[in-house]
Formats: sequence, C-alpha cells, structure tokens
Amino acid sequence: MFTEEDLRELSNVSSSHFPDRSAKWLIRQREHLQALLAMLAGEIADALDFERVEQLNRSFISDELRTQESDMIFSVPFREPTGKCEELIIYILIEHQSTVDPSMELRLLSYMTQIWMEERRPWVEGKLPKSEWRLTPIVPVVFYTGTGAWKSPFSLTALMDLPEVLKRFVPTFDTLFLDVKATDPDELTQTGHALGWLLTVLRQEHSDPLAMRQALLDALAGLRDLHTQDIEAYTRAILYLFLLILHRREAGEHQDLLRILTREHTQNQEIVDMADSIIELSEQRGEQRGIQQGIEQGIEQGIEQGIEQGIEQGIEQGSRRTSIESTLAILNSRFPDADIDTLTPAIEAIEDLNRLKQLNLEASLVESFHAFQERLAATIN
Repeated sequence: MFTEEDLRELSNVSSSHFPDRSAKWLIRQREHLQALLAMLAGEIADALDFERVEQLNRSFISDELRTQESDMIFSVPFREPTGKCEELIIYILIEHQSTVDPSMELRLLSYMTQIWMEERRPWVEGKLPKSEWRLTPIVPVVFYTGTGAWKSPFSLTALMDLPEVLKRFVPTFDTLFLDVKATDPDELTQTGHALGWLLTVLRQEHSDPLAMRQALLDALAGLRDLHTQDIEAYTRAILYLFLLILHRREAGEHQDLLRILTREHTQNQEIVDMADSIIELSEQRGEQRGIQQGIEQGIEQGIEQGIEQGIEQGIEQGSRRTSIESTLAILNSRFPDADIDTLTPAIEAIEDLNRLKQLNLEASLVESFHAFQERLAATIN
C-alpha cells in the first residue's frame, strides 16, 4: 500500500541512490512483484497467492553482505498447496552497476544458504525431529538495470577450471534474470501489468531526449486503462515517472517531460499541481536566480574568492526562495479557499533549506490546510 512515508523516502533520496531506492519501492508493491514474476516465470506466478505476500526481514543476512547488497526477500503462499509445500520464497537481488559480476551465482547461493540456515535455527533450538525438517524452496531473481551487456553465465562452473568428469559435483540451480535495458519493450509489456510500462521508461533513462519523450508517451498510453481500474496504482505509477524524470534526466528536459506527464493522461490534480508548481519554479527561478545573485555578490566583493562565496550564497538563497514560492503555489492550488497569505511570514522565517524542502513535500501530501498548519507549527517549534 502506498504511504506518505514511501513518497518522502523516494523524494528525499539523492540522485545517486535513486536507482536502488526506487527499484525497491516498486518491487515491494504487491502488484509489481507479481508482474515481475509473471514476466520471468508465468507458470510459477499463476500458482501463487500474491494477496498474502509477506516481505521478510533480512536481519539474518551477515552484516558485511547486508551493507553491500541491495536485495529483497518475500514469502508467497501457493493458491493450492501441494502436500506439505505451502509457500515459496522469492529472493530478489537488485543490480545497477554496469560492471557485470561473474560471481553472481556464488553470491546467490550464499544468500540462499543463509535463508535456509535461518529456517533451520528454530528447529535446532526447539529440538524438532530432523525427519520433520522441511526447507522452503527459493526462487532467485536478478533484477538488472545497468547499461553494460550481461554476458556472464549464471553458473558456478564458470568460476572454475573444471574437468568434465567433475562437473556433476558442482551445485546447480536456475536463476530468473531480467535485464531491463536489454529487454525489448514488447516483452516488458506483454503481460499488460503497469510495471512493464514503467520499465520501458526506465530503460531509456540515459537515452537521447526524443527517445525518452517517446517512451514516456507510449507508457502513459499503456497506463491509461489503469486510471479507471485502480486509481491508487495509477497514482503510484505516475509519481514514479515524475520522480524518475527529476532524478535521471537533465534539468533542461524537466519542463517538457513533466508537462507531457500531466497534460492529458491524468486527472489527478495533485500530480498536475505538483509537477507544474515544483518543476517550473525550480527550473526557472531556483538555480538561475541563485547563480545570478551569487555572481553579482561576488563581483561587488571584487575578488575571486568573493565570487565563489557569492555564487554559493546565491545558489542557497535561490533554492530557499524557490522552495518557499513552490510551497505557497501548491497550497494555493490545493486549498483555494484558505488564507494562504497568513502563512507566508512563518515560512519565509525558516532559514534551514532542508526544513523548507520537507514543508514543500508536505504541501503536496497533507489532506487538509489545517493539517499543513500543524506541520508548519511543528517545524517552527
């Protein structure tokens, strides 16, 4: 379920961390997890009851690996359990680096073993008879969004100089693999799930402006039916595209892409207001005004150091002014009957840029003008 915390997390993250955070945000949504598995193993996806999916804690993964890896673990029950096998575990490893790791299969085996050892621990502590031990099957998935071609095989034997006669002693298992950038858009959208359309835009994140523009138009057309079928899922999809543009495209493209995003394919006024207000103000008034003010201040000081300091100060001042004006514009659009002007002095008195950015986000999320007044009061106090 989409929450305000999800959006804050995704909005506040740095651009360098956006690929990882946004992928996790997408996949932990039930419909997208189901769509991902449907793309890669339709028969397995059809047999599972995703309405009862549960994301598992990864605290049992070793501290060293937990800080190095971006992964997710889900437990999903079967619709019709066969025998004592009632569920399976989906282990998803998210890869963004363009340098392909030839040891991927070894890493996966290590994580899968740790999951099974965690299952085994309570059996040992509870002295459960070994004849009753039953490990849960694990389906490993690699979700790859890097730009480099993935040519390394998913095989432990690829890491060995192995005589043919010894190959039968090497553990083998299948790995589901999605290379987002190398997969044809028709394959991504074949199942009709929203995730596929979002990934068609993601695969163009570093492409030329025309290709990105066309991918966005195609995706919005593909998502159009979702608006009437599931408004919450539709809103989540549009917000993901909104943030993808902000984090992964050049600032000069933002205005055009965001207007495409909000022009005719969505009736969600909050998204329209957010895009028009935040992006237009940010691009036209923020950095440009800040840099100009900084140059002017630096010239007045008459020394090179003064110019540099002035630019920095001007950028910060421009960012503050942009954030303040954007917040007020969003409030005016969302709550036209409220007396927004009464808040201006309190907002302008806030010096901390991070607090102003947080208030800007709150303006788009709060359910009422009164709720925003309470958030503002808490920020000041």
